[in-house]
Amino acid sequence: MNQRAKAWALMMVMMAFYTGPSRAAEDAALLKDMTSVIALLSLPCGQVVSVIKKGDNDHIATCKDGNRYRVFLNAEGRVVAEKQ
Repeated sequence: MNQRAKAWALMMVMMAFYTGPSRAAEDAALLKDMTSVIALLSLPCGQVVSVIKKGDNDHIATCKDGNRYRVFLNAEGRVVAEKQ
């Protein structure tokens, strides 16, 4: 294998390692944000364990206790959580 191919392969492997943790950090931050939003709206949840993004500012959050909420911005720009 020539030097360019080795360098290219090494660069691709390094990119794979460096992009993974940043995505995990974003996911952890989103889970924490959704947990906070649901708690501030005084809805039962405990902790959000998964989030599915439906669109900009529109998510489905699944809580540890089994509750699911659609968290989105309404027409007035307020955050709303509807039980699913």
